[in-house]
Amino acid sequence: MADPIPPLQSLPPDARFDIGPELYRYTHRLSDIPIRMRDGVVLSADLTRPGDRSGPDSGPLPVVVNFTPYNKIFFRGSGGPLPRAIGRWVGPSDRRRFTGRDLLHTPAGGLFDVLAASRTLVERGYAYLMVDVRGTGSSTGRWDFFSEDEQRDYLEVLAWVREQSWCDGRLALTGISYNAIAALVAAGLRPEGLEAVFAVEAGEDPIRELGLTGGVPSPGMAAWIAAVNGFKWIPAVGGLRAAGALRQYVRDRFAEPISWLNRALAIAFTEHADGYLNPGYAARLPRLERIQAPTWLHGGWHDVYNRSNFRMYERLPMPPGVKQLVVDESYHVTPGCGHGADGAPARLDELQCAWFDRWAKGIDNGIDRYGPITVRQLGGGWVGRDRFPHPEAKLHRLHLNDPLGPGATLTSSPPRRPRRLRLPARRPSLASNNTAVISMGISTLFGTRYGSDDRVAEATAITFTTAPFASEAIVSGPMNLRLRAEADGTDAFWSVTVTDVGPDGASAPITRGALLSSLRAVDEAESTYVDGELVVPAHPLTAESVLPVTPGEPFDIDIEINPTEAIIDPGHRLRVAISASGFPRHALSLPQRRKVKGQYLILDPRNPGYLTFTAVGLRMAESVVTPADKTGSSDNSGVPGREQPSGG
Repeated sequence: MADPIPPLQSLPPDARFDIGPELYRYTHRLSDIPIRMRDGVVLSADLTRPGDRSGPDSGPLPVVVNFTPYNKIFFRGSGGPLPRAIGRWVGPSDRRRFTGRDLLHTPAGGLFDVLAASRTLVERGYAYLMVDVRGTGSSTGRWDFFSEDEQRDYLEVLAWVREQSWCDGRLALTGISYNAIAALVAAGLRPEGLEAVFAVEAGEDPIRELGLTGGVPSPGMAAWIAAVNGFKWIPAVGGLRAAGALRQYVRDRFAEPISWLNRALAIAFTEHADGYLNPGYAARLPRLERIQAPTWLHGGWHDVYNRSNFRMYERLPMPPGVKQLVVDESYHVTPGCGHGADGAPARLDELQCAWFDRWAKGIDNGIDRYGPITVRQLGGGWVGRDRFPHPEAKLHRLHLNDPLGPGATLTSSPPRRPRRLRLPARRPSLASNNTAVISMGISTLFGTRYGSDDRVAEATAITFTTAPFASEAIVSGPMNLRLRAEADGTDAFWSVTVTDVGPDGASAPITRGALLSSLRAVDEAESTYVDGELVVPAHPLTAESVLPVTPGEPFDIDIEINPTEAIIDPGHRLRVAISASGFPRHALSLPQRRKVKGQYLILDPRNPGYLTFTAVGLRMAESVVTPADKTGSSDNSGVPGREQPSGG
């Protein structure tokens, strides 16, 4: 690994890096290479190398490795200029808010080149190996995501690669989503020869963030497990026959035809141990503090793993520059959208190539002076800095106030009189940002109400809104929502969305959080405080941390809300929408649904609810009356029972 360059001057977000010309005109793929593991399992891999018309270059090269559960058959030939050209033809929106047009424009930013064997890399002198993890694709064995066996496979494969004549001993790891998490898990095992990692939309704790968000199962987790199981039944039969592994493949698939799906169903319909975080899940997580190789992290504000971005960056032990983080206004299938445009970062494939050139080849291209934290501000543009949140951000607390009043309901002062507000029990709408997040951005194709305007979804919520902002403000960092609550049942679920409300009433989501009341316990040692105020409550979400909910008895609950950085323009307002359902992102298990009945917010002057966060330039005209939205509903819409006596 080359020595890092002292960061004399941080480069701007739109910096470009010299990745050199194409050194080779042709690429050559050798498909379905068998790699035998210690226990006889055969992993299947595709190798792509550069060369000329006669064949691949016979010399050793640095090798980029990508571990996937999604069946490498579907990623052959996914890169190249055609997807980028299609994305450029569609063109972006004005990028004030992410729309379906931006989804279609995403390939222009280099996403397809990073999904699999990137021609940008291979044509510049890298070999690329994509490997089906055990039990998936054309690999034999049984799939058990990030298990001890799978982790040992990572080390064995990487050791095998270094023994091949086409490898010069230098390795790099890359991937998107699961593949990116696998890269970080493998890097934490400290394999010999690893020089760099490029991880796009990885998760620090996938079960916490996708599987059991706020302690509640996600339909997206079951859908993902079903998809992986479906893909594993589509093998490269010829490759298995050539490796003498076809019989083994058939035996292993029939021995476990639906890996993990039975457990996902058990979590959804029974009181199952895997319905809580536990040591079995913890053993599957990346050991980020052990990673030594230079690591690039790439995430999105609307990604299912949005909570992870800055947490992973802080846990990496190397200095800034040797670790980098880029966060875009993207969903899980749209990383790199807008990249390559004026004022934006370079395309993903170019950044990946520059990163590997710097650390695997030792080329002084200056990329270690980028950022090291580069973010696209929601409602704004790209900024680069050396820390997050914004270095000038100050702590603020806004109280949940009387929604029957004529003015703002999210204010600097607590309510003057008690109220007991029943949350609406109506069926949630699919027209919501929660749908966009769990659909990975695909629902944005159906219009703004399926991603960037939550007014329809807010009809099933209680909303609290500030007065219009008197000047531009930057909301930067994580948030905590403290509620005084009450339930008719023995549990209650809270889904929270924070939005930027424009003068026309459009309510653009900027971040979100969720929590089951019985899992409200806070680990103070792991939580984050600013000026003595809790801003990131750490919830263990374990069976041992359960706190009972007594029907009719008020309780306090702190809800972690994911980090964001958003520009709130003058005349805009900040809103907190609180709902008893976050479907389809969250779906209570059958036992949880049986416990949840009516639930209430209590506005108590002596014990008020409030939103705690950090921001720059926050000034509001508290005396200004909040106007009703153009849809005809005000902040008080859809909230029955407001005049009930306080339970506080």
